[in-house]
Amino acid sequence: MFDFDVLSHAIADQTVLCVGDLMLDEFVYGEVSRISPEAPAPVIAVQRSEINIGGAGNVARNIAALGAKCIFVGLVGEDDAGVTLKNALAQESLIETLLVADSSRPTTRKVRFVSEHFSTHMLRADWELATPASAAIEKQLIDTILPQLARADIVLLSDYAKGVLTARVIRNVIDAAKKLGKRVIVDPKSANFAIYRGATLLTPNRKEFAEATRSRADSDINIATAAQEAMILADCAAMLVTQSEHGMTLVPRDGEPIHVPALPVKVRDVSGAGDTVAAMLAVALAAGADWEAALRAATAAAAVAVSKKGTAVVTPSELRRKILPHAFLAAEEKIVASTELNAQLADWRKQQLRIGFTNGCFDILHPGHVKVLTAARATCDRLIVGLNSDASVKRLKGEGRPVQDERARAEVLAALEAVDLVVIFEEDTPLNLITQIAPATLVKGGDYTREQVVGHEVVAANGGEVILIDILQGHSTTSLVERARSGQS
Repeated sequence: MFDFDVLSHAIADQTVLCVGDLMLDEFVYGEVSRISPEAPAPVIAVQRSEINIGGAGNVARNIAALGAKCIFVGLVGEDDAGVTLKNALAQESLIETLLVADSSRPTTRKVRFVSEHFSTHMLRADWELATPASAAIEKQLIDTILPQLARADIVLLSDYAKGVLTARVIRNVIDAAKKLGKRVIVDPKSANFAIYRGATLLTPNRKEFAEATRSRADSDINIATAAQEAMILADCAAMLVTQSEHGMTLVPRDGEPIHVPALPVKVRDVSGAGDTVAAMLAVALAAGADWEAALRAATAAAAVAVSKKGTAVVTPSELRRKILPHAFLAAEEKIVASTELNAQLADWRKQQLRIGFTNGCFDILHPGHVKVLTAARATCDRLIVGLNSDASVKRLKGEGRPVQDERARAEVLAALEAVDLVVIFEEDTPLNLITQIAPATLVKGGDYTREQVVGHEVVAANGGEVILIDILQGHSTTSLVERARSGQS
């Protein structure tokens, strides 16, 4: 088992240059209850719809969701779908988007009609022009991509055969990247692997691999044999063949094949799972992981992605829970991101449970903290603890703080029986988190007045109450840190 925490911290320092076919993914959910009298096809009563960034854009979103920075280069038409994608990408703080506009083609758009009850795709409608970009657009793409290579730690080409990754674009990018010593990962679409010659890693699925190598690809041995021949043709360092529920097989040019079985999971939607795998491989390899560690991380990421509806991204906390041994899960499942919180809140409210909230830096957990947390849990059925991030603690407490990083502080809190969830927040105050949770009780130590408690207005407006707990005198993190630094006992 590799150290996921070390890898995760290293990922945050990486920048991935992602180039590929951007598309607008729309999911229309509804119920199917009858067959159309006009044609032998099911009728779907639409209930809701979702719009997502798809294709290579979903790869970029996964890179950012995993904590790395992404420079994304793609192609759009001059239409409403293109505007929608530009606006959506502009909301992604870790993605720097560089889009080339082509007035001669529509923005690729895919609409999937899905049965809400059965999570079954009933129909897909596509708007696209799946032809190579013109010579003029090719030049714009190349001129946009090449200056970004020096800033990237690794390059990822996401080929959906919609026109961006022409033979000329691919050749220019791979050759320039190699000159700069940058590794290149390719999620290929062409059956001619030779056009990706010089890439570090190719990641075809089994169907793509079988067509490209003209092999059955029906066993690990057959895959390994065919991959060796394909790697000579593509002049690459490794070939990864993804096999859905049968796992993944990575064949390095030098070394033994590595097979990792798929993790058991209830599959809800496979849309975009390949994007997640490519993104995870890119950030893991950029962060220094070896082939096996990157492969195991990608397998776990795929398991998380297919358990979600639609074109989904995977967060470090979700990945961590999937990777960690079961012995760690009790505490690990208590640490969630704010983006994962709503589902848990909805479940607790459905059970009519009273939700409480408290917050702090909890840099060095001491008896005073334990008293407040225990008392806070007594006011509710489920207690959520908001934890200041490392950057937030430093702004509030100054240089030298926190003594422990946010992951260590979160794990200590999560190990306490009184705590049901820990949510790390980046702001100086937990006001946004309190607004999101709308707790029935907001608990703080008695060294505050009610009016000094951040969020008291929000709680009162929702019919909740602010509760102050008498603090345990003689215990404070600041005094403990000062005494430790002065050498006092």
